[in-house]
Amino acid sequence: MECRPGCGACCIAPSISVMPGMPGGKPAGVRCIHLLDDLRCALFGLPQRPSCCGGLQPSAEMCGGDRQAALAWLTELERLTTP
Repeated sequence: MECRPGCGACCIAPSISVMPGMPGGKPAGVRCIHLLDDLRCALFGLPQRPSCCGGLQPSAEMCGGDRQAALAWLTELERLTTP
């Protein structure tokens, strides 16, 4: 499955503990500073991209039918996995 154009949910909903340019990481629900205006990742394909981002692959379950569904699913996953 390919990423949905104009989504960016995976760059907003989850927390990311290590993020270039963001000391202390990216909190859940906060737009990543590397998310471009067209909702694509500026670090995609670069070695600076966090491994957790590269490991997150789009799927029908995660992405749902639209951006709002993806945000809701990832937000709930973040809630369920936060210590």
